Amino acid sequence: MLQVLMAIWPLFALIIAGHLMRRWQFPSETFWPGAERLNYFILFPALLVASLVNAPLDNPAMPRLALGVFTALGIGWVSLLILRRVCKWPAARFGVFSQAQLRFNTYLGLAIVGNLFGAEGLGIAAVLLALMVPAVNVLSVWALSAEGGVSPRTLLLPILKNPLILGCVVGALINLSGLGLPGGSDRLLSLMAAASLPLGLLSVGAALQPQQLRSQLAPLAWNTAIRLLIMPLLAWGVALTLGLPLLETAVVVVFFAIPTATASYILTRQLGGDAPLMAGVITLQTLLSIASLPLILGLLGF
Repeated sequence: MLQVLMAIWPLFALIIAGHLMRRWQFPSETFWPGAERLNYFILFPALLVASLVNAPLDNPAMPRLALGVFTALGIGWVSLLILRRVCKWPAARFGVFSQAQLRFNTYLGLAIVGNLFGAEGLGIAAVLLALMVPAVNVLSVWALSAEGGVSPRTLLLPILKNPLILGCVVGALINLSGLGLPGGSDRLLSLMAAASLPLGLLSVGAALQPQQLRSQLAPLAWNTAIRLLIMPLLAWGVALTLGLPLLETAVVVVFFAIPTATASYILTRQLGGDAPLMAGVITLQTLLSIASLPLILGLLGF
């Protein structure tokens, strides 16, 4: 557990630094939206391409990895549908609760995997992202829009325009082609990738809204407990049942143990969900994951 804590505390230090920098308006309030767009559309896709180019796509464990990911997501989704029927949640709240349990902070996940498991872990994580990002985006949009009706265009267009998906597709195609990254382009992508995660973690901190923790304490508490404790145990149980290798199991558990994505707030606001509740969930999950991540990963032997 101590080894895990030593590996991840610098990542949370960057998150806290980002929050303090924005609170103190350094370098300026207008800096953060531009920084987040730069990372989301340019630097982070470059990281995914660089990671997928050398990812072990022919690894015999990959089909089981895909099955494990979709099984865990499926169990979580069906459980949410049952709870929605029992509790009679409107779409505005159901969309928040769905994103709170199924989405994940990609920047933090890749940073943790990179620190703990190196380049091999990042390659597996990039494959996992190619599987999970489209699935959780479809489920999130459906959950927020279900009462108003959804169309294939509403569900699929955000995925087709998602730069993370495009980065995964480009990286996988280069990998399968066997061409590699010629002419120094591998070094260019490495430089861009190196800038992506620190900037992403600072942006995560800048997006936190502690003022939203003052109300709706019950839904904040149980959403956080399920995401940070129950979901990683579920993922671990599914991986164990399927016989996934240790490294693949560890990567899956990390992505089910990290807090939900800060981008969930933007999607919730755009589609008419309960944006203040979503902001509170993101903030509480992120803050408490500082303690829960070392605990979960340490207890499970990673």
